[in-house]
Amino acid sequence: MFLSRLLMTAKQFSTSAVTSFPKLKTHSGTKKRWRALSNGKFKRAHAAHSHLNVTKRPGRKNALCQTAYSSGAQTPTLKKLMPYA
Repeated sequence: MFLSRLLMTAKQFSTSAVTSFPKLKTHSGTKKRWRALSNGKFKRAHAAHSHLNVTKRPGRKNALCQTAYSSGAQTPTLKKLMPYA
């Protein structure tokens, strides 16, 4: 009786452990820079907008202010780097 109970609990333990293994890690640099959208794409802000703005043209500063979206080639890579986004 003890042996059958031991085998039953061992079987339950092994199946529950397999379902939650392995956890995937999110890339830290990616999660700081990108945000996931509901349509499956990602968005980010442009760099170089916050300093040394005296030498930049107004049109360039306005372009740097706009949101940048992931391209078709970037999206699969970002989905791998952010698996739970």
